[in-house]
Amino acid sequence: MAKDQLIAGIDIGGSKVRTVIAEVEAETSALNVIGVGIEESHGIRKGNIVDINETIKSISRSLESAERMAGESVDTAFVSVSGHHLKAIPSRGVVAISGQEIQQEDIKRVLEAAQTLPLPMNRIIIRVIPRSFTIDNQTNVKQPIGMSGIRLEVDAEIITGIGPYLKNIEKSTHQVGIDIEDCIPSPLASADAVLSKRQRELGVVSIDVGLSSTSIAVYEEGTLLHTVVIPVGGENVTNDIAIGLRTSIDVAEKLKIEYGSCNPNEVSDHEEINLSLISKLDNHKISKKQLIEIIEARYHEIFSLVREELGKIDRDGKLPSGAILTGSSIKIAGCMDLARNVLGLPVQIGFPQDVDGIVDRIDDPSFATMLGLITMGVKAERRRSFSLKSLNLGDTFKNVGNFFKRLVP
Repeated sequence: MAKDQLIAGIDIGGSKVRTVIAEVEAETSALNVIGVGIEESHGIRKGNIVDINETIKSISRSLESAERMAGESVDTAFVSVSGHHLKAIPSRGVVAISGQEIQQEDIKRVLEAAQTLPLPMNRIIIRVIPRSFTIDNQTNVKQPIGMSGIRLEVDAEIITGIGPYLKNIEKSTHQVGIDIEDCIPSPLASADAVLSKRQRELGVVSIDVGLSSTSIAVYEEGTLLHTVVIPVGGENVTNDIAIGLRTSIDVAEKLKIEYGSCNPNEVSDHEEINLSLISKLDNHKISKKQLIEIIEARYHEIFSLVREELGKIDRDGKLPSGAILTGSSIKIAGCMDLARNVLGLPVQIGFPQDVDGIVDRIDDPSFATMLGLITMGVKAERRRSFSLKSLNLGDTFKNVGNFFKRLVP
């Protein structure tokens, strides 16, 4: 009987570093989470590493907590790449088919051709995602292997990132004894954890509201259609509160968590909050309605920016499966109703799917990216088990290069 395999994911976010360790059942590939480690994220600001030593410490503590809970140690992991430095670029590749039928080698060549696009010197390719293929005049082909033709084209999405940032991620993880199996853009990871196959087919947008940015991933007909990272997130709400109410950042964060809402209509004009209840330095009162109006204005902006992105690809109000919200910042009261009104779509909170184990610790929308790392990792391992040939995607990391590890199912 085959032995169960361990798989790990490390989500290096702006507020938290989250590590998850899971067992993968050998027979069914089912995921059973056995260890979770969550630590404050230090050394990272607005999605960028600003103090590598502090980042290493945060990753190390998170990893140690997960390993202690699991009773197992790991030396490889799938690691998230986040931040508004991520850019998606549409591209096309064209090759002549070498044989009568399209082979794996032809797919490899056409994806390599799609990567021959000009990039700034500090930007590298993280992932190549084929959206559809064209064989001669036959368009919208999803799986061309075994089909016949003379000319093969691919319509692809190229996700790029800043090279120095990725090198810092690599260095930080190596310092704690972890080799990177793959670097996965966080918008794809969070979407993979919470979206069903049917939602992807019908049309859906996954929206992850993080600390310093909001990432979206739009799927249609089972394929990634568009992804973008917007540089506005939960910390902007906190900053607005601090400026608008003239409080410290720490007090503003407490106000957001304890009294925050996106619906000012539910609050009386005369309701007040006594700051002495949450602060040792402040003893005055503030208007609760003013607090909520500040919060609502920033969340309205976030969802308006998402709607603008949907409009750019002609999907504004046209996604039957609606919007799925993830990230710790979407748990504030009234957020779903506001999102529904601004986006003009059905909206629901995304919870991780297809994972078992310590569910009470992971059944939360803020864990979507962390769990998406291991769900995508399992799929990559399945594809690797078929002994497919590898494709070097720019030598992002010397131990990363397997062809289908770079593709989204």
